[in-house]
Amino acid sequence: MTRRRNLLPLTLIHTSAALLATTALTHTLWTGLEERGVALAFGLLVAVGELSRWNGNSTAGLGAAGALSYALLGTNAGHPTHHGVFQVVTVVAAAALVGCVPHIARGQSGTPDHLARRILTVGFAAVCFQPLYNQGVFGHWGGPAYALLLLALLSLTALCDAVLAAALAHSRTRWPFGPLLRDELRGMLGIGSAVCATGAVMALAVAVVGLWALPVFSVPLLLTQLSFRRYAAVRDTYRQTITSLARSTEIAGYTPAGHARRVAALCQAVGRDMGLSEPDLTVLEYAALMHDIGQLSLVDPVPAGATAVLPVAEQRRIALLGGAVVRQTGVSPQVAAVVERQADPCREQPVSARIVRAVNAYEEKTRAGGPGGPLQALEELRLGTAGDYAPEVVEALARVLSRGCLTLPSAG
Repeated sequence: MTRRRNLLPLTLIHTSAALLATTALTHTLWTGLEERGVALAFGLLVAVGELSRWNGNSTAGLGAAGALSYALLGTNAGHPTHHGVFQVVTVVAAAALVGCVPHIARGQSGTPDHLARRILTVGFAAVCFQPLYNQGVFGHWGGPAYALLLLALLSLTALCDAVLAAALAHSRTRWPFGPLLRDELRGMLGIGSAVCATGAVMALAVAVVGLWALPVFSVPLLLTQLSFRRYAAVRDTYRQTITSLARSTEIAGYTPAGHARRVAALCQAVGRDMGLSEPDLTVLEYAALMHDIGQLSLVDPVPAGATAVLPVAEQRRIALLGGAVVRQTGVSPQVAAVVERQADPCREQPVSARIVRAVNAYEEKTRAGGPGGPLQALEELRLGTAGDYAPEVVEALARVLSRGCLTLPSAG
């Protein structure tokens, strides 16, 4: 069974962005570029912001802030500007494309989605502001009222971007849209709020002092991006440490090569299908990687590391020992709790422990079942939903497997 995806949202978003960019470019070429110095300054800011993205990460705080401030720019050093929606889209699209060239050259994924989101969100902000401003609707707004107006428009734009990001992720992965949108909205509380605030401040500052405000207000956001980059590096190092620790059972010969990695990957897929949040998915991943760590206490390894066939008392002893080891490593107590409770009665387990238990059993049964192992293992899990495995987890596992191929997991 080949993997199928609902490509309609993906196609619609990309087509809309391409049409908007093409229309804007045609209109700008026909009418000419207004205030070329202002357009060049903001275009350079957006391009630098895109270049500052690390590893192709979609978070380009400086580029987003520059694009949004240009969309909400009404005056430059007290002089009214005359650029409209189409020029805003043209400048931002061209600058973003130039800034993404190194990422495209390195073959980093996600660039088309990133560009589509950038074009559509800046177009949304410009449509909400530029026509009304040019008609004098905001002429009598000043002081705090005008600043609040810009923040409100930026908040709506951020919400629009979150919906687009969730729709694209749903289209590519078929994960539930609701949890994806919830995680995107939660992410807005981090660097998203800094981007909105910086975009508003830039637009207000340029209106008063001119383009000199751009480099001044770019520095704090660049420092914020640097902090996020360091935080991401710490998280990657933390994950690598846990992965290395989880491999100790494989090196010692207690579990097959790649078992923990396969269980962790499948647990995350099942967790996403069930709508777990990003923090819960992180706990689930770490617990799945370390779920067999308690086997190091065994004198004689279990054949193929298949703990699902052991007596319940022995499973619980291994789980408790594993949880104690996890607590000694300094990993989150939530991870240790999931490891400890994976052998508890199903109805008493937290959701994460239910997922680890079912996925681990599926992987073990698949490995021992030969060519027909995947289908047979899934059927055995369904037969065990009366007491051993949670029905909702087994059905989520079946949905995840139905999106790919029911094949024997690869070793190593």
